[in-house]
Amino acid sequence: MECAEHGVIVEHIPWSEGKRPVTCAMMGFLARWARRLSWRETAQVFQSNWEAVYRSVEWFVQWGLAHRELKGVEAMGVDEIHWGRGLRADNFLTVIYQIDAHCRRLLWVGKRRSKATLRRGLKSLGPEVVQGLRFVCSDMWKPYLQVIAAQAGQALHVLDRFHITSHLNQAVDQVRRAESSRLRESNEARAQRLKHMRWPLLRRGTRVRGRARQKLNALLASKLATGRAWELKEIFSHLWKYKSVIWAGAFLDYWCFRAIRSRLEPMKKVARMLRTHEELLLNWFRAKGEISAGAVEGLNNKVRVVTRRSYGFRTYEAMELALYHTLGRLPEPELGHRFC
Repeated sequence: MECAEHGVIVEHIPWSEGKRPVTCAMMGFLARWARRLSWRETAQVFQSNWEAVYRSVEWFVQWGLAHRELKGVEAMGVDEIHWGRGLRADNFLTVIYQIDAHCRRLLWVGKRRSKATLRRGLKSLGPEVVQGLRFVCSDMWKPYLQVIAAQAGQALHVLDRFHITSHLNQAVDQVRRAESSRLRESNEARAQRLKHMRWPLLRRGTRVRGRARQKLNALLASKLATGRAWELKEIFSHLWKYKSVIWAGAFLDYWCFRAIRSRLEPMKKVARMLRTHEELLLNWFRAKGEISAGAVEGLNNKVRVVTRRSYGFRTYEAMELALYHTLGRLPEPELGHRFC
């Protein structure tokens, strides 16, 4: 309103914010339902529009980020996630999680998987959070290793065992494909032993049953290179059962020796990689019982669920809001009205 004495006076309205056409209570209501339904379904069910739902989630996330507390963060997970189509640099995200037993949430997400991105993420969390870390879990991506060593050197750096298992599975699959092509070209009957064996070879040995188990046993008896590669992968799984760092290191040396002598180049490549990162790999045993590396993969799966439910966000900003909204465990504003 306009006063003759004081001019234009702007009065705060408690149930609204700025020039937003939707009240704060309605924005909170839409934002909470947008966690359970897609944004389009939320708009349809409550007779609103997509733009209103988007702006509601945006307001909800901004308020939560401004009021969240980052105290007590002792364990952090760093990983990269692919989103969208193609393999451009912008189609990868760097994500930072809190993976403490009492709280697992998304702390930060940024474009690309580079040193600059991770530095920006650690800077946004603040020096108090970074210096207070006891454990950091990541894969063997070199830019991440270098930044973590430089900025969080006091933390025990643990390599994610699921990424190591992924490297082993990829090596076994490379051996299978190369050997299958060679046997088919030479018209050998043994090529049939590798037919339809991709997924049984990638599964854990204890989970291969029935007819697939019979074919796997026949493959091992045939002394094919694929069987030897699978056997090396299964032997490596015994590493995670050790409790002593010394004995785990001895087993790792033994396995790497066998892999180097196997004459299987993909397995030799994995062995050389493990030897290079041996000290970081053994940190998993030093931190055993205090950190769960599987929490990173669990949160990664939830990220994929969010992006799949959206059927692909058109902009990075929308996807970032959805990830903070769903996985950030952000504080929620107190609303004066509650819907029944």
